[in-house]
Formats: sequence, C-alpha cells, structure tokens
Amino acid sequence: MGLEIERRFLVKYPGWKEWAGEPQPIRQGYLVSGELGFTVRIRIKAESKAWLTLKAPSEGIARHEFEYPIPLPDAESLWGLAEDRLVKTRFSLDLAGGDWVVDCFEEANAPLVLAEVELPTADTHVELPDWCGQEVTGISLLSNAVLAKNPVNQWANEIRRIYSIE
Repeated sequence: MGLEIERRFLVKYPGWKEWAGEPQPIRQGYLVSGELGFTVRIRIKAESKAWLTLKAPSEGIARHEFEYPIPLPDAESLWGLAEDRLVKTRFSLDLAGGDWVVDCFEEANAPLVLAEVELPTADTHVELPDWCGQEVTGISLLSNAVLAKNPVNQWANEIRRIYSIE
C-alpha cells in the first residue's frame, strides 16, 4: 500500500525559481471526489505520460495513494469524462529535506502558487525556505480535488484575501 506524506504552503514570492527544474505542464481530471476524502484522478504530464491515481485518507497528514501508469489515449478519454479539472505547471526543486515541488495554477485557479514537500515520515523536520508562506496542509479548500471543483476565481473576495490570492 502506498502512503503519501506531504506538507503544503502558499508561496509568498518567486524566490523558489532559483532551484527550479524544467516546467512540467500537468492536467488533472477528477473522476471521483468524495466528501470523505476519497479521490480518483487522471493526470496527464506534458502531453506524453499519464497516470490513474486513487487517494484515500489515512492518519494525520498521510494519505493512502495508489498510482498506475495508463496509456495516453485512455487518459485523454478519461479527461473528456472528468467533470472537474485543473491545469497547472509543476516545477521540481533541487532542495534538501524532502522532495519539493512548486505548482503554478492556471486558468480558473490562477494566480495561485503552492509549494509541496513530500516527506518520509509525518514528524520529519523541514527547513522552510523564506519564500514559503502560510502552511495550508489539510485545508480542503486548497486541495487539488476541491480546486478542480471550486476554483479560485469563484471564491468570495474575503476568502481570496485570507489566502493572499489577488
């Protein structure tokens, strides 16, 4: 059984670009996104690779995660069936202390920028770069599945201000 342990942060400014690798365009379509935290999604990276991913809650910040490569034509068909979708560009970062990525959301979720660090254990100490802002781990409004259904451009101005999304 796969387990994903990650922490997520709003990004305050583009200082992260100093450590960024090549941009990776990503499209995610959600086939199931339940209130209990169970999701089934397809992810298409750079129009060349695709995965089917199942996620379910676990304890604390951990989530069960099962990911399977699927043929690109199948992923494109599933993309067409997905009611909830999002588009983003992901940058892998060359930083110590975990596997860091920054997601720059596009279309209805622009200008949201989130950093994620994947960790081996929930209690792993993380040195936060100064460009990391408010921690948003566990805030469902900012999960990819919810952003696909309820994008930033549909939020009330008060909510956008809380998360400094202008």
